[in-house]
Amino acid sequence: MTTRRSFLRTTSAAATLAFPSVRRSLAAAAGSANEAVRLAVIGLGGKGKSHVKQVLGLPEARLTALCDVDPERLSAQVAVAREAGLQPFTATDPRRILERPDVDAVIIATPNHWHALLTIWACRAGKDVYVEKPISHQMWEGAQMVAITRQTGRIVQSGTQYRSDEGIRAAAAWIKEGHIGKPKFAHVAWYEYRPGIGRAAPHRPTTLDYDLYCGPAAAEPLTRPKLHYDWHWVWSTGDGDLGNSGVHPIDACRMMAGLTDLPRRALCLGGRFGVDDAGETPNTQLTLLDYPGLPMLVENRNLPAKAGQKAMDQFRGIREGFALDCEGGSFVGLKGGGWIYDRDGKRLKQFPGEGGSRHMLNFLRAVRSRRAEDLNAPVLQGHYSAVLCHIGNLSWRLGRPESAAACRDAVRNHPGAAAALEQFERHLVANDLESAKARFVLGPWLELDPSGETIRAVSGADASTLARARALARGSHRAPYNFVAV
Repeated sequence: MTTRRSFLRTTSAAATLAFPSVRRSLAAAAGSANEAVRLAVIGLGGKGKSHVKQVLGLPEARLTALCDVDPERLSAQVAVAREAGLQPFTATDPRRILERPDVDAVIIATPNHWHALLTIWACRAGKDVYVEKPISHQMWEGAQMVAITRQTGRIVQSGTQYRSDEGIRAAAAWIKEGHIGKPKFAHVAWYEYRPGIGRAAPHRPTTLDYDLYCGPAAAEPLTRPKLHYDWHWVWSTGDGDLGNSGVHPIDACRMMAGLTDLPRRALCLGGRFGVDDAGETPNTQLTLLDYPGLPMLVENRNLPAKAGQKAMDQFRGIREGFALDCEGGSFVGLKGGGWIYDRDGKRLKQFPGEGGSRHMLNFLRAVRSRRAEDLNAPVLQGHYSAVLCHIGNLSWRLGRPESAAACRDAVRNHPGAAAALEQFERHLVANDLESAKARFVLGPWLELDPSGETIRAVSGADASTLARARALARGSHRAPYNFVAV
């Protein structure tokens, strides 16, 4: 029997986070195929709240527990559950949730730095997992998540819900049939206005257990006014807009293009322009992904189309999505599905979408069937899509300020990159930031290990730079929340 005391002891710094053996068979873990899956939601911010609402509306699920380190957020969702006639167990510490026998699976919607550790803890505790995007905070973490899933046989779904979008799936199948030939080039774009996050004197929030909030991350004082959500723009807890939003079109594009592995290498350039705040991540970013035979560009823009307004630029008629150019035409879209165009830009065929609203249901059905192959977004593909974000961010973090001319020279051999960089420069000028072109941060090409666990090489770098790249790819985790390789 696993007591609360023994459970907490297994998660200490000296432990490898191995839980007592789960004696129930995998088939019995979530009850019979006709029973509702008993779910806990861990993390009750924006995504967590939407998951609570969705779970309450699904007959295939029953909400049995809620968790958030912030008591105010927890209380708000308890009230929602009670309005639905439920009395879920509540806790501010996720370990209290994982020790409960009335929880079959957990939905993890915490800040990114908690994703991997909670997934590992949950799998060892015999729980299935739906983990929000990006599934990991660093490359090494994702590899451990893949390993623990295989080791324990748990059902683990990545929260990249566009893999369940009916339009995206139908378009992918149509392209695979060869109607417009083979994919040749991919351009991902996510243009979303995000103002600066401000600055504040160093402080520690007193309305919650801040040490627990930080968890694996360094428990450093905040230097921004707002604790919640703005963690995305600080490296110790977030992955910038590339990891926050860019992962969605990256993942859907990979699926449509039939890319089931990783690129050979990646390079990133950009900067944090037009704001003077505590944010650390770039707000204008161009990432080059070198897939053999299918080069990919990823653009992230958080500045408006023009200074003084909030309207955003568009890319081939969209603000958030991707274009997959094939031999005889293209797909352009994401939200709401998309369109097939011929080579002259004429619309040929529409694939309406619904945003992947059945993604959670796909997870629940896989939990019932105990068949990981039933998942639309299995952990391995979630890991690979997260790695594409991490590798771009790592390149940028290893970079140094360079002129626009130097940046143009660095990307000249990557298809589409020169034109994208020219648009990038015009975008900064439109935001009255022409001088910013003199301080682009240009990262090196990073060669990937095929597992997506670490960096194999850094172009033009010495041993110390390679060591730093590998350290960033692994991340750091403080006791008692640190963990070793699975």
